[in-house]
Amino acid sequence: MIEFVKDVRLWFAPERIREEGDTPDYRFSLANERTFLAWVRTALALVGGGFAVDQFLPDLRWGVRVGMALALLVAGAACALRAVNHWVRCERAMRRGEDLPVSRFPVVLGLAVGLVAAAMVLVVLMGWTDGR
Repeated sequence: MIEFVKDVRLWFAPERIREEGDTPDYRFSLANERTFLAWVRTALALVGGGFAVDQFLPDLRWGVRVGMALALLVAGAACALRAVNHWVRCERAMRRGEDLPVSRFPVVLGLAVGLVAAAMVLVVLMGWTDGR
């Protein structure tokens, strides 16, 4: 828990990460940044998908529409927060010469997106609409 608090503090003061270890090859730091940006793009796509489900599928039953929209929006928010935390953890590990951190988040995110997709298939097959 203490390590997580230190990581969160580094979110707002990334220059402090230079106080740890040795400077890694800049190519690794840039690759870490590209990975961060890929996670942020994924988060934006999830947020956009959640917004699209809510706004552009008005014929879905309210509970179904809101449930799927919220699942996508929460996944997007979690993905954005995870991106920052993972960037800090990887940068710190590279500076310390440690192995890069492992994470279950990609599996959790993949399962969440898969469940929302399966729910959409079920909605389409069952025809759960308001009947407008």
